[in-house]
Amino acid sequence: MQRQSELKNWLAAVYPNQAFELSFAAADADFRRYFRATFSDGHTVICMDAPPDKMSVAPYLKVQKLFDMVNVPQVLHVDEAQGFMALSDLGNTTYLAAMQHDTREIVHKTLLLEAIDELVTLQTASKPDVLPEYDREVMLREVNLFPEWFAAKELGKPLNFKQRQLWQQAVDTLLPPLLAQPKVYVHRDYIVRNLMLTRGRPGVLDFQDALYGPISYDLVSLLRDAFIEWEEEFVLDLVIRYWEKARAAGLPVPQDFDEFYRWFEWMGVQRHLKVAGIFARLYYRDGKDKYRPEIPRFLNYLRRTSRRYVDLAPLYALLVDLVGDDDLQTGYTF
Repeated sequence: MQRQSELKNWLAAVYPNQAFELSFAAADADFRRYFRATFSDGHTVICMDAPPDKMSVAPYLKVQKLFDMVNVPQVLHVDEAQGFMALSDLGNTTYLAAMQHDTREIVHKTLLLEAIDELVTLQTASKPDVLPEYDREVMLREVNLFPEWFAAKELGKPLNFKQRQLWQQAVDTLLPPLLAQPKVYVHRDYIVRNLMLTRGRPGVLDFQDALYGPISYDLVSLLRDAFIEWEEEFVLDLVIRYWEKARAAGLPVPQDFDEFYRWFEWMGVQRHLKVAGIFARLYYRDGKDKYRPEIPRFLNYLRRTSRRYVDLAPLYALLVDLVGDDDLQTGYTF
């Protein structure tokens, strides 16, 4: 409550003589919270509360300027010392909410194609040496969340010697081809919960952790999501649509679609291992349980992909050893 009072005082100072009501809007997996200030004349702004003892708003400000070719919130006022920011309001309907409200496939495809167009626009503007590299150290740190937090904490099964061997084989096979992909700006959480339904084009949120890395990463984030799942034929069609748009835009994707689809699938394995670990960590370390029931979706993604590729057989063997080989329902069944 103290932070909220401080935020109100700050807003009163930057919007003098303007009465407003403050209401909760959203919270991130980290420490950020968002509020909507509604003024007496009806206009609204979104207020970010990022406690300065926990995080800095500097990365957000840097990437917001860098991503100005897509529809990101505009920074209206900022106080870096206090960790407060006033942003333009992109509305309160996420793509996820819109898709849950209207479940027709044609609606989902239309929205996802708009998101793909925005992604191609972002990637086309990419330049090296602007954002930190999505390098092997980062990727390795991310995938190691899986044995550390999912296997050891969620399952209570720290990897034994044989399992550690399988894990090392899987990591040694997986990472080199991912690191060899052409690099572009990577949002890192380009999901339907972070896209807003606005007029003309999607609003893009939660981009402050962006890096310069593999071209397939954000597409995987979009089409193999934590909170909504589509049939594989539907996803395949959209990957083809992206590939066609990317080629037309001059992006560095392979001439052979099968090669690009392998990029997409293997990149998904890295992301799914990471997210399963993160969701377990959010529960066991941070006491946040709303993400934990979605972990089985990522386990299903992982097993379906790893059993399709001979090179990923060690990972598939490890997954079967840990959780079996039957698809898991969202919500725990083991």
